[in-house]
Amino acid sequence: MKKGNELHDLESLMGTLGDFGKYQAWQFFLHILSALTAGLNMLSLVTVGAVPEFRCEIPDYDVNKTHTHLNETLLSRYFPIMESGYHDKCTLMNSTTNSTYKCTSFVFDTTYYGNTRATEWQLVCDRRWMGAIAQSAYMLGVFTGAVVLGKMADKYGRKPIFCWSAVLQLIIGVAVAFTPEFISFVILRYFYGIFGSAGSYIPGFVLTMELVGPSKRSICGVAFQASFATGIMLVAGWGALIKDRQVLQIVYGCHALILIGHIWLMDESPRWLWSNGRIRQSVEIVKKALKMNGSTINLDTADFVSKGMAEERTNNESGSIGDLFRTPNLRKRTLNVMLCWFANSLVYYGLSLGTNSLEGNPFLNMFVMAVVELPSYGITVYLMDKLGRRSLTSVDMIVGGVCCILSANLTTGAASLTFMFIGKFLIASSFALIFNFSAELFPTVVRSFAMGLGSMCARTSGALTPLISLLDSFDPKIPAMIFAVISIISGFLVMFLPETLNKPLPQTLQEGETFGLGDTMFASLCSKKRSMVPKTKQIEAEQMQPLR
Repeated sequence: MKKGNELHDLESLMGTLGDFGKYQAWQFFLHILSALTAGLNMLSLVTVGAVPEFRCEIPDYDVNKTHTHLNETLLSRYFPIMESGYHDKCTLMNSTTNSTYKCTSFVFDTTYYGNTRATEWQLVCDRRWMGAIAQSAYMLGVFTGAVVLGKMADKYGRKPIFCWSAVLQLIIGVAVAFTPEFISFVILRYFYGIFGSAGSYIPGFVLTMELVGPSKRSICGVAFQASFATGIMLVAGWGALIKDRQVLQIVYGCHALILIGHIWLMDESPRWLWSNGRIRQSVEIVKKALKMNGSTINLDTADFVSKGMAEERTNNESGSIGDLFRTPNLRKRTLNVMLCWFANSLVYYGLSLGTNSLEGNPFLNMFVMAVVELPSYGITVYLMDKLGRRSLTSVDMIVGGVCCILSANLTTGAASLTFMFIGKFLIASSFALIFNFSAELFPTVVRSFAMGLGSMCARTSGALTPLISLLDSFDPKIPAMIFAVISIISGFLVMFLPETLNKPLPQTLQEGETFGLGDTMFASLCSKKRSMVPKTKQIEAEQMQPLR
């Protein structure tokens, strides 16, 4: 962080643009397209690798190798009954000897799907873990991209990383459709995750945050989440129309074409250019923006350059990731926020990836599961500045977790589906909130480290989600119960975080350590009792807790 004339000049320069003019709106539109492709790529395997209704192929019965629904008599003749009371679709029973054996070929229901990676490679029963590995590989790629490409965007610029990622996203997104065997498929899925849902999305998000004014950052940040959900809707829409998994993946991959034009249309961040000594280019971009905004302000490029080059660069206090754990209050806050990111991502992707297990049309279920996010984001933007970040995040996570429990334990399909949609609505809200809440909880000198830690926790749980979903082999309720319990625990712990609404953000490590001391949800609920305390004592107490 710089101080002195440079910071003043940079903020003055950016201040001439206003919070959100025509130029910011145009660039924001270009940036937010990266969120759409990120959402589409993230959930593409749900349709490309979908597991339709299946069962063992019955010798001398499934002569056409097509799936037909069997009545109870035939099911009892060919398939043993498990302890759960359901027929084991992975095991056949010899009707003569009553012995059982694992089958090696299967028939799949083609009502909703044509061919998928799961039907092609028979990723069911003992091979089901392979499908989970493929999705986890993608999530690990997102984790890698968030760490590596995020640092590269700081070093080489937001635009180069954005544009190169868009090109590679297009190439890999199409190439993965032609992979002939599983190992190469998993490797390509890993790189697809790096560039498909991290490479352009993260620089795009940062570009927007560095360009728009403070009053518009919250709504623009939430709009990125809404665009991500729109990408999931496209996954469902194309999946319902295209039955061939190869053509479907090519269509998904070609969506990256909407990002290629950014090479010529999108500008680098003026803030990044300034901070890296490229002041002339920074001023020129702002002058271009002022012209597009219809402003009459005339900037003297030479004056800005001379001031920027002549100043003595001195650094204020700098932080490191270790500072988040060095003092007790920051340490507890950091661990709390890390769990919050982990829990939100776990439940969000657990519900998103689990749409194929629901009754009814899987494409409609996925589409509705994404649609419910949109009103959630609108309500979140409205309520977060009225109710505060802490209470809204906590309630969303606790009630969302309860909805997951109800959904897992209800026997009625419609009721179970309703509670699952409500849970997704609430978790989408808390996931959007945690971006803003986390940034406001930590001092400036370590804010980027805290956000990076949170993001890594989210990517870690995203990679674990497909593996946890495999536990439904023991009991279908287990994954939902795990998601719910972690969400409820984290939601309860969020109550102990300080509220940040209308509070001055901490700048130094000392301010960060003392920020919000004693401010919990329980303390806020009991705050009326303070009115009974003499005013002089209230003043003394407040003086002991600055920044509250």
